[in-house]
Amino acid sequence: MAKAAISVLEKAGHEVVVGHIEQKDLLNGALKDFDAIIVRSATKLPEEVIKESSGLSVIGRAGVGVDNIDLKAAGNSGIVVVNAPNASTQSVVELTIGHLLSSVRHIPKSDRGLRGDKWEKKAMKGTELSGKCLGLIGFGRIAQGVARVAKSLGMEIHTYDPYLPPKVAKAQDAYLHKKVDSLFKACTHISIHCNLTDETHHLVNAKRMSMMPGRKSGIECGNHIVNCARGGIIDEDALLGALEDGTITSAALDVFEVEPLPANYKLVQHQNFHGTPHIGAATLEAQHRVGLDIAKAVNLALAGKKPDTIVNAQFLN
Repeated sequence: MAKAAISVLEKAGHEVVVGHIEQKDLLNGALKDFDAIIVRSATKLPEEVIKESSGLSVIGRAGVGVDNIDLKAAGNSGIVVVNAPNASTQSVVELTIGHLLSSVRHIPKSDRGLRGDKWEKKAMKGTELSGKCLGLIGFGRIAQGVARVAKSLGMEIHTYDPYLPPKVAKAQDAYLHKKVDSLFKACTHISIHCNLTDETHHLVNAKRMSMMPGRKSGIECGNHIVNCARGGIIDEDALLGALEDGTITSAALDVFEVEPLPANYKLVQHQNFHGTPHIGAATLEAQHRVGLDIAKAVNLALAGKKPDTIVNAQFLN
């Protein structure tokens, strides 16, 4: 938490304790004497922890995704859950574009070659993003930000989002697909921007990756996948297989199904893979905004007011 965010909480009269609590201690009631807790993505608050946290009235998620929190259990226990959905948008947009550019211009692969005393100029012929079809799975704030930058680079924007009003896609000059398979058939570049749910778990699988066309306007640009949303949406075993057989030309992930990664994880060893360790929101600017946003939301909730960023259904009406 940024110091300014802690100051916001303290000025409201709250005592702030900053520290790490092991999961086993969470399960043994380490939070029972706290009124509120603010967490990031690594801390898991399942039903078992919530049941042992009798004093809690507010859970703040310093970020967007709340799949690490059992929202239903929290609501049933009278606990308001709030997040900070806007603060990291620009940072994740920029990282996504960075991964797209790095993929098609072989930037990580070229760097690894130079570090190994290899001058592989002829082997590093890439492709442009301009003129290619970018498929965005999910079309919320971050995906729309990616779309704006990608359009400025000359990309054609496609999206699949079953919860999106068609007018939103139209306003962004994006083609809205009714079926996710249709998106894969149309796009050589795919970027993930949806939440991890039972519905989206392994949404990107071997069958769908095999549908990607690999060429656009006569150019063999290959197929490229980026995920800066949530691990588990891509079947990583299937992704490795697709990289190995050439179905997928490059893959870039900031998020993984298991984090931190197991030792010697095969996917990250593939020459056409590059990744980052879940750093989408890890900028000075985003951390400052996230801290301030979540501190303000927690203050409102503790004061018995209704923040705009409540995410559990029991408190939305």
